[in-house]
Amino acid sequence: MHPRLTFALSVIEGLAIFAYAFSGFIEARRRRLDAVGTFLVALVTAFGGGTVRDVLLGHRPFYWVEHETYVIAIFAMSFVAPFVLRMASRVFSERALLVADAVGLGLFSISGTSIALDAGMPWFIAALMGVVTGVFGGVIRDVLCNEMPLILRDSRPYATCALVGCWLYLLLAWLAVDPVYSVIVATVFILVARLVTFKLDVRLPH
Repeated sequence: MHPRLTFALSVIEGLAIFAYAFSGFIEARRRRLDAVGTFLVALVTAFGGGTVRDVLLGHRPFYWVEHETYVIAIFAMSFVAPFVLRMASRVFSERALLVADAVGLGLFSISGTSIALDAGMPWFIAALMGVVTGVFGGVIRDVLCNEMPLILRDSRPYATCALVGCWLYLLLAWLAVDPVYSVIVATVFILVARLVTFKLDVRLPH
C-alpha cells in the first residue's frame, strides 16, 4: 500500500473511531446508561464494523487489539461524556447523532474498501466490505440499546450512500487518481450524500 495512502487511512480511521464513539456516547446518554454501559456501547459502535470486516477477511489481531490507545481513550471519555452531554438538549443530541453517524459512515466505508482491496479482494467484495465496516458498528449499537437497527427502520439512503461512495472510490482508483485524493473525495461524497438525502427526506422505494 502506498505510504501516503497508509498515513491517510490511519488518520481517517482515527477520526472515524471517535466519530462513531461519539454517536455511542449520545445513544448511551439517551438510554441513561452508567459509565460501564456507556463504554460498552461506544466501544462496539467504534469497532464493531471493523471487527466484522476483520473476521470476514481473516485478519488477526483485530484493529482495536493492535491499537489499544483508542480503547483506552474511549474508556477514559466514557466517564466524562455523560456530564458533557447532559448540557445538550434532546434535539441537539439527535442532530449530533446524525452528523456523527454520517461522518463515521463515510470514513469507515472507504477505509474498509481500501483495506479489502489491499487484502486482494475483488471489487464487488471490497465494496461490500466497505459497507460492512461503515454500517455494522451502528447496527450493533442499536441492538445493544434494544432498538431496531437504523439501516432497517429508516428508508432514507444509508447503506446505499456507503455503497455508491465505495464504488466511487474504486472508480477513482481505476482512473489512477492520487490515492489520498480518491479517499477524500469518496469519503466526503458519502458524508454529504447521507446528510442531503436525510435533509430532503429522500426515501428508497418499499
